[in-house]
Amino acid sequence: MTPGKAPLDKHFLVVVADESRAILYTHDTRSGPLTEWQIIDNDTARAKTADLMSDRGGRAFDSHGQGRHTMASEKSGPKQHAASVFARRIAGEVTADVNTGRCRGFALVAAPRFLGELRDALSSSTKAEPYASVNKDVVGKDPSVISALLAEAQSA
Repeated sequence: MTPGKAPLDKHFLVVVADESRAILYTHDTRSGPLTEWQIIDNDTARAKTADLMSDRGGRAFDSHGQGRHTMASEKSGPKQHAASVFARRIAGEVTADVNTGRCRGFALVAAPRFLGELRDALSSSTKAEPYASVNKDVVGKDPSVISALLAEAQSA
C-alpha cells in the first residue's frame, strides 16, 4: 500500500479498482481534475490458486446411503475470497475518509466482476451511497479517461 497525503480540505473521492489494485483519487469538485491520493495493492490476487490452497477437501464415507463424497464445503474459491477481503479493505479506507467529514462523496470505477463485491463491502460499512458508479476496468489508465467516464455516468 502506498500511503498518500491526507487531503486537508473537503474533497470528493474516486475509487478505481479491480481484484489486484485500487487507486484512490481526490478532486475538489465532481468535475475537477483528479489527484492521485493512495494506491492499495492486493498481491494475493496475483498468486496462483494452488498457492492459496493448502490441499483439497478430503473424501469421506457415509454411514449409510451413497458411499463416498467430497468434504469440500466452500461456497467460493480462494480467488473469490481474496477479492472479498480486498473489497472490504478498500471499503475500510473509504469509510474512514467519509467518517472524518472531509469527504463530500465518492464514486466507484471498477471492473464489472469486482464492482458488486465493492458495492457489497461499502453498503455494510458506510451509510453513504456513491454519487457515480462505472463498471469499466480502467485501473492504471490516465486520469483524464477516468474523468471522462465519470462525467458520462453523472450526465446519464
